[in-house]
Formats: sequence, structure tokens, C-alpha cells
Amino acid sequence: MARFETVLLTGGTGFVGSHLSSAFTARFPDTKLILLCRPGEKSAAGADFLTAELADEAAVDAAVRHVRPDGVIHLAAQSSVGDASVGAEETWRVNFCGTMWLACAVARHCPQATFLFVSSGEVYGGNFRGQPVTEDTPLMPLNAYARSKAAAEAMLADVLPQSARLIVTRSFNHTGAGQDERFALPAFAAQITRIERGEQLPRLSVGNLSAQRDFLDVEDVVDAYLRLIDAESLPQRATFNIASGNAHAISDVLERLRALARTKFEINVDPNRVRASEVACAVGDASKLRQATGWAPARSIDDMLSRLLVYWRKRVASADPRR
Repeated sequence: MARFETVLLTGGTGFVGSHLSSAFTARFPDTKLILLCRPGEKSAAGADFLTAELADEAAVDAAVRHVRPDGVIHLAAQSSVGDASVGAEETWRVNFCGTMWLACAVARHCPQATFLFVSSGEVYGGNFRGQPVTEDTPLMPLNAYARSKAAAEAMLADVLPQSARLIVTRSFNHTGAGQDERFALPAFAAQITRIERGEQLPRLSVGNLSAQRDFLDVEDVVDAYLRLIDAESLPQRATFNIASGNAHAISDVLERLRALARTKFEINVDPNRVRASEVACAVGDASKLRQATGWAPARSIDDMLSRLLVYWRKRVASADPRR
């Protein structure tokens, strides 16, 4: 018997959402998955979808009233920390207001639903002190993106009724096919690919290479979301870190990519790529998630980087007008 009859997924056409929607359908073939898309977005072929701007309270309410899902996975967000810094109003409008309108609609029309909210490890901010943080570590967000996510976490606990199950995930850095060049690892892989093809001088532009981050493959993160949405014994309010527990310096990750490259290149630090509120080391403890679901990362960092580079080689080649 299917755990859910109908699940509503926001952000299903984005980087993580595209991986999640295909994995969800494969894992739960008897559950109807409906994507809530922004106007103009294209859903995957054959996918059921509705259209609404998250910041449009009436449109979101109408969509939830029509679907009345018993499960909600809320991925949609303005997810780039850099973009959030220069577009704080839009970040709060999407990440906080859009989440609130969705929660209000769920409270009105499907108050027994399970609501999985994708927050971020960024919410710990100033409390990263070199050791893995746990879910009990106080939040100290340092940028608009993190503040909007932390505020949405608190709001959801108030707005959703106690009859609704709220699962909050604090996901640490993850990458894979489909992530764009606003993020460090895809930016490295894309530049390496263009250097290999002679489309860019053999000079890689980078930001702060000394920062240490907890990296995961997107497919491992998706696996964690699906395990949580399917778990039956969770409390009505639960928060989980999704992390490997291992910190890797950006410089180390870049050297691993360099070893996979087909040509040599030099490295150039670009001040425009260095974030003002850079945290020296951000790493999470996912023991709680492991105990609740049995989850553990299945892909090594080297496998993750190899797959990322393969993706960008195919993507850049397919965009070549000479082909």
C-alpha cells in the first residue's frame, strides 16, 4: 500500500527537483506526484503539474485546494547565497512569504498532510566552529538566504497545525548534473571543460579556496528526502541535518578536479567570487537522520566530481554551434 496518495512538489523543475521527481516516481509508482510550477516553466514530459507563483497567495491557495495532497515536498527557493545578497527582497518574498502561503493553504485544505521543508545548513552560520554541528546547535544565520530559511522554519512550526507532520531538512552543500555556474563546483567543472575544448584560456577563476565544506552528491540528498517522506515513525515536528560529516577544503576539491582534467591550467583568484561573510569550515552531523532512516551517503566525493565533470563535458559539447 502506498504511503501517500498524492504528493505536491514545489521546485520540481529545478536542479534538485528534477532529480527528486524522477527518483520519486521510480520509488513510489503508486503515488501521484504533482509539480507546482512557476508560469512559463516546463515540467518533465508526462509529469502532472499546476501553475502558480509562490509569492501569489491566492494562486497557491487555489492550487492546494484543487490538489489536496496528503504529502508536500517544498523545494522551491531562491537558493544562491550570492544572488540573495543583491536581491534580498525577492529572496524573502520567495523563501519566506511563498513558504508561508503554502503552509497556510495546507493548514486550510489538507491539515493532516506531511510537509517536508528543505532548509539549509547555512542557518547555523556563525555557530560553525570547526566541529560538525547537530540539530541542537543554535541558529546564527549570516546572510539573507540563511535568515529567510531560518525564519521560514520558525514560521512553519507555528502556522502548520499539530495535525500536520512537519519535517525540516538542513541540507549541506550538494552538487550534480543540472546545477548551474552560480555555485563553486559546477563553475570549476564548466571552466575546465571549456579550457579542454580551447574555448577558454587555461586560467580558472575561483573564489576563496581555503573554505572547508561538507559536500554531497545530489542523488544522496534526494535519497534522504525520500527516506524521510516515507518514514512512518517520525514525531509531528522533526528536524534533520543532511550531511556527510566530512569537511573538504575547496582547494582540495579543485585539485581532485585538476587530476581529472585533460589539460593543464593555472588558477586565478577573482575577488568578485569571494563572499563577504565566508564561514571558514561548515560541516554537519547527520547521526539523527541515520538513526531514523538508515541513510548514509552512497557516493564518494571523487565519484561525485567525476560525474559532475562528465555532465559538463556533455553539456558544453551539446551547446557547441559547430556541431
